[in-house]
Amino acid sequence: MDRRSFIKNSALGGAAAAGAALAAPAYAQGNRTLTMVTTWPRGLAGVWDSVERVANNITAATDGQITVEPKAAGELVGAFEVFDAVTAGQADMYHGADYYFVGQHPAFAYFTAVPFGMTVPELMTWYYGQDGMALHHELGEIFGLKSFIAGQTGAQGGGWFRSAVNSADDFNGLKFRMPGLGGEALSKLGASVQNVPGGEIYQALSTGALDATEWIGPWSDEKLGLQEVCDHYYPAGFHEPGAALSVATNLEVFEGLTPAQQKIIEIACADAHQANYAQFIANNGPALERLIAGGTQVHEFSDDVWDAFGSASMEVLNQYTGDDIFKKIHESAQASMRSTSGWLSQSDSAYAAQRNRVLAAM
Repeated sequence: MDRRSFIKNSALGGAAAAGAALAAPAYAQGNRTLTMVTTWPRGLAGVWDSVERVANNITAATDGQITVEPKAAGELVGAFEVFDAVTAGQADMYHGADYYFVGQHPAFAYFTAVPFGMTVPELMTWYYGQDGMALHHELGEIFGLKSFIAGQTGAQGGGWFRSAVNSADDFNGLKFRMPGLGGEALSKLGASVQNVPGGEIYQALSTGALDATEWIGPWSDEKLGLQEVCDHYYPAGFHEPGAALSVATNLEVFEGLTPAQQKIIEIACADAHQANYAQFIANNGPALERLIAGGTQVHEFSDDVWDAFGSASMEVLNQYTGDDIFKKIHESAQASMRSTSGWLSQSDSAYAAQRNRVLAAM
């Protein structure tokens, strides 16, 4: 007998025995433990903090009715195996970056980041104020998942290189670590793109398996030790202007929870998203200062490199618009981004530019 039949039959039996007024709800009863597999090594700066915040908040808010047990990458399944583990019922939920799963469907990239996509305020507007969350659910449910964004790194750096990038031609043949659709864009510039789990990046650079990499930002990158194997850092990148992390729960498991428990998971994920963003931003500035003091050379990509990034990115995004749900999510995100950026550029961006100008003159 499957889980849904068991729950249904148990509920009907309870109703017959106790009467309609005391009928048992069709939800799993008693305390339970949910296994959360993750794409991260245990303790990895920033991303593992988000894992723990989600897990601890769910346990606290349910008064211990639900205990979430996080598993680091490799403890139960490999980093990139978490999606299949949850859809198959081997684990109850995963925490990861959904753009790792573009092989399942390219639209998952929109719930982490797409090249030349949304900044954090733009993403939050689309996700929480418009139809982004509903689209995340629609896409996830195709694969038997209930998905929520549940972490936020902010804008990610353009990458670490052994030599400075002088033109777009420098990417030709470069062994570069970049997941998602940003990685597909770099491959169009001739890069040999590899999707290496975070916990394996340092070793891959040390052995020459990688020539260059992006990871997250100064704080996490410093913790990973990337400054020890690469001298050149580009703080601004095209590929992840606001990178969300996600929690996805097996849909049958999620539907077996009470409405209150379901809402707690949703709220715990939203809380982790905003708290994680604040954590990364608070730590990135001081970390960048330390990196520079330690000898890291900081650069900006030239306009011609940015133009090459842009052309390659649009080619990648356009190649998937023949898929109905990708097109639906793409058009929704693009419309939201245009609308939101139109206001922000006239308000927040204009204010920040004038504030910095005035304060610099004082």
